[in-house]
Amino acid sequence: MLNKYFITHKPFNVLSQFTTGDDKKTLKDYFDVPPDVYPVGRLDFDSEGLLILTDDKKVNQYLLNPLYSHEREYWVQVEGEMTEQAIGKLQQGVPIKIDGKTYHTKKCKAHKFSSPPPVDERKPPIRFRKSVPDSWIKIILTEGKNRQVRKMTAHVGFSTLRLIRYRIEKITLEHLHSGEMKMLTHKELYNLLQIKKDI
Repeated sequence: MLNKYFITHKPFNVLSQFTTGDDKKTLKDYFDVPPDVYPVGRLDFDSEGLLILTDDKKVNQYLLNPLYSHEREYWVQVEGEMTEQAIGKLQQGVPIKIDGKTYHTKKCKAHKFSSPPPVDERKPPIRFRKSVPDSWIKIILTEGKNRQVRKMTAHVGFSTLRLIRYRIEKITLEHLHSGEMKMLTHKELYNLLQIKKDI
């Protein structure tokens, strides 16, 4: 039987799962997929962006196994005017807390957008404060610790207002709006994720 592959744009305040014991919205409220299809990894409830759904265990193993490091690109709106000094610290890696222990993040790529990137309006929108500026940055990681991006920006003095995962390897959110889904073939997904056949 052929495996199934979907890329989705998870909206804000939606759980990265299909069932829940409370009143929070789940993927089921937005995406209609076969019952054996599940998300690969997760995005936090208050994060948005690219989420892959599949029944292919090899994809799951590739994306979640630290041995196969792959790029994840995040577009991050932070409170305040992000400085070059703070960007430099992010690039070199910073100490964050993971399960009560200090972890030093790996070196990464980071830069500030010169103007806000083209993103869908968030619902509900970010609370606008005239007296407090904000800025957008791009961070490209090859690891995925719990709430890593938020902890990294907080460490350099900027709290995250909005977090969107824009890209995983060569799969992007381009032309995919919040709450939308697109189906890919096995070949398309493996090529875009650069998965080798011998994994």
